[in-house]
Amino acid sequence: MNKITKYISRYWYAYLFALIFMIISVALDMLSPQITKRIIDDVIIGGNRKILTKLLLGILMVGVGRCIFGYLKEIIFDLVSSKIACDIRRNLFRHIQTLSVQFFEKTNTGELMSRVKDDVEKIWNALGFVGMLIIEVVIHTTIVLYCMISLSPKLTIIPLIAMPAVACIAIFMEKNLGNVYEEISEENAVLNTVAQENLAGVRTVKAFAREKFEINKFLSHNKRYYELNMKQSKVFVKYNPYFQFITKLLPVLVIIFGGSMVIKGEITLGTLGAFTEYSNNIVWPMEMLGWLSNDLASAFASNKKIQKILGESPVIKEKEACTRLGKVKGTIEFKHVSFTLDDKTILSDINFKLESGKTIGIMGTTGAGKSSIINLLQRFYDVSKGEIRLDGVNIKDLSLKELRRNISLVMQDVFLFSDTIAENIKLGKREFINKEEILHAVANAQAKDFVERMDSQYETVIGERGVGLSGGQKQRISIARSLAKSTPVLVLDDSTSALDMETELMIQKALNELDDTTKIIIAHRISAVRNADEIIILNDGTIAERGTHEELLQAKGLYYKTYMAQYGEYLKNDTMAV
Repeated sequence: MNKITKYISRYWYAYLFALIFMIISVALDMLSPQITKRIIDDVIIGGNRKILTKLLLGILMVGVGRCIFGYLKEIIFDLVSSKIACDIRRNLFRHIQTLSVQFFEKTNTGELMSRVKDDVEKIWNALGFVGMLIIEVVIHTTIVLYCMISLSPKLTIIPLIAMPAVACIAIFMEKNLGNVYEEISEENAVLNTVAQENLAGVRTVKAFAREKFEINKFLSHNKRYYELNMKQSKVFVKYNPYFQFITKLLPVLVIIFGGSMVIKGEITLGTLGAFTEYSNNIVWPMEMLGWLSNDLASAFASNKKIQKILGESPVIKEKEACTRLGKVKGTIEFKHVSFTLDDKTILSDINFKLESGKTIGIMGTTGAGKSSIINLLQRFYDVSKGEIRLDGVNIKDLSLKELRRNISLVMQDVFLFSDTIAENIKLGKREFINKEEILHAVANAQAKDFVERMDSQYETVIGERGVGLSGGQKQRISIARSLAKSTPVLVLDDSTSALDMETELMIQKALNELDDTTKIIIAHRISAVRNADEIIILNDGTIAERGTHEELLQAKGLYYKTYMAQYGEYLKNDTMAV
């Protein structure tokens, strides 16, 4: 299993101890038939009862020794495999966090959940209990064969014929199971995705009365998952009887042929007894082959899926030697910026410069490219042409950490974590934000009233994605989160769309007091951008108009039409009243 050896080598000493304990445990197990041989030959047949007590005590000691070393063997395998699984899951999750936005756009959440949880657990199983048994089967079989040959090379021919037959059956079964496991893994990811999407969008499902449709959708994938597991079971059931037949036939053949050898005087009765015990000992490894092959094939399939994700690399990469800005003033410049995604031009030749402490408003129809400007500024994507500068430095020369920690973003799609309100607000600088800063940010975001009306106030745990809060409440907490972060650049992406005009006005007053903060305001409402130092109007990915509120009204272009659409009726009524 590719790269798994790196994790194993990290704990080689533990596996070495476990291997030593395993060998001791198996060796002790091999002593029992030898004691049985002496009891039959020396005590029962030979009549030497003096050694019986010692032999029985020997059986007891063997049993105690097997318990002790068997326990040590299993506990070490369990501990090490748990640590390796923890390491794999941690490294996989860390790697996923480094991947760019493009990866998450093409990969379902349910699939990633399956890789992080289910597939890692299968590898955990392979490196723990299953791996232990595979090694034990090899050691056990080797020692048993040695003991058998030492007792009777002639009788050993019987298990030597049976073992390759069992091995061939196991190989055939594993080949048939390989493809099935991949299909099961894929369907498990799809099933998780369907369930996750349905539960996350439960309000939408109920609003459109889609419960029956969603149930049928889930059941269809559940049925497919069931069919694949049944296909796996059928393969196992098909081959398992062959294992059972061979392993049950082996002791019978040993007794038949061994009995004739005892009659002929070729071996003693004690030797036959010991050999029969060894033949029973070699049966369980053969029976385990099918099951072990089954689980091992599953682990290989899971490892393949994990390696596929680990093989992904982030599209957005930092330079080896990044420029450090130190204290950021917040001057932003877009120089001839163009952006193409999937052969579709989103932005074309965007130019503007925003001095530190100034405000720019960006408006345009849906799909005009407003949010793409923010995505490029944050380096969720890279520009196709041109460059974006922060304090005169190309943002590609900065580390992603320095770039993003100096920008507070209020997203259009508000995401709140299932945690307290205080923890959600501290998200940007959790270690540095104190209670006073939280209170100040909440007050400026006009969220104080509704937060303090809650039973636990700032320690109120909100549901996943803010379930239980209104759209306006979620937006105000999101604004408070960005204000608490207190960065040189503040970006608001249609962040007041769910607020009433009065609340929006109060928030704008608070924003206007941030003299040292550079602000980018994306909005559909004129009221959100009218006080900006400059307003640009995007149309089909290009800047169609630019200027102040008054200049754009005088131009009577797209901005003027938007203004009249939003305020025309009010102006008309006001004129009539006069």
